[in-house]
Amino acid sequence: MAINRTATANWKGTGKEGAGTISTTSGALSDVPHSFHTRFVSEDGKAGTNPEELIAAAHASCFTMKLSFVLNAAGFTAEDLQCTANVKMDKVGDGMGVVSIRLELKGKVPGMTIEQFQACAEEAKANCPISQLLRSVPITLSAQLG
Repeated sequence: MAINRTATANWKGTGKEGAGTISTTSGALSDVPHSFHTRFVSEDGKAGTNPEELIAAAHASCFTMKLSFVLNAAGFTAEDLQCTANVKMDKVGDGMGVVSIRLELKGKVPGMTIEQFQACAEEAKANCPISQLLRSVPITLSAQLG
């Protein structure tokens, strides 16, 4: 069963002074602004989004969903899983590039040990589709059970 998802980006003007919008078929994003400023200057997100933030959201979402399946297969059900994904961009050669992704996981899973939780989290990190897509970048994981 193939799944297709679509997003559309629009851009007008130069790289530095121009701006655009991003929309998704689902409507989760609808003409959300993006620009040089929203990517390289404004970190609060109030002016719009950027590709790295969208990758972080996709990764955190995919990882927590995959982890819930891994936990279920191990006989556990998560009460709560919260993952913050940090996509780091830095200078690479003459330009910029994504150099690392850090997943910070906090979970509440009744009856599970930290060792079991860590093993399941590592399995989810290795096997979620977005982790697989991004495997050319180092991905680290910090997992806390509480």
